[in-house]
Amino acid sequence: MKRTFLGEFEELVLLTVAILGEGAYAVTVTQELEQKTGRSVGFSTVHTTLQRMEEKGFLSSEMGGATAERGGRRKRLFTITAFGRKALREVKEVREELWNALPPSTLQLIGG
Repeated sequence: MKRTFLGEFEELVLLTVAILGEGAYAVTVTQELEQKTGRSVGFSTVHTTLQRMEEKGFLSSEMGGATAERGGRRKRLFTITAFGRKALREVKEVREELWNALPPSTLQLIGG
């Protein structure tokens, strides 16, 4: 079985889009990532990653309606595709296999 490999940031972005559902666009993805990870995340980095992941088939997008709060501009809303869901399941399985293979003593605190 050929696996789909995601970089760490791609995985985080894909998970965030899946969490946000129909409300996922670059600004909300950026805000959610910063909130959940405690990391500063650049809007342009998220925007570029969303576009790249759409090109790879992990996401699809459509234009939402124009809003006054955005000066009449429309939002590009992203949703996870079946291929994106499959990639997340595969990543989760690999991570679980690795965590399950880790000897319990490895993570014990020294002297604890």
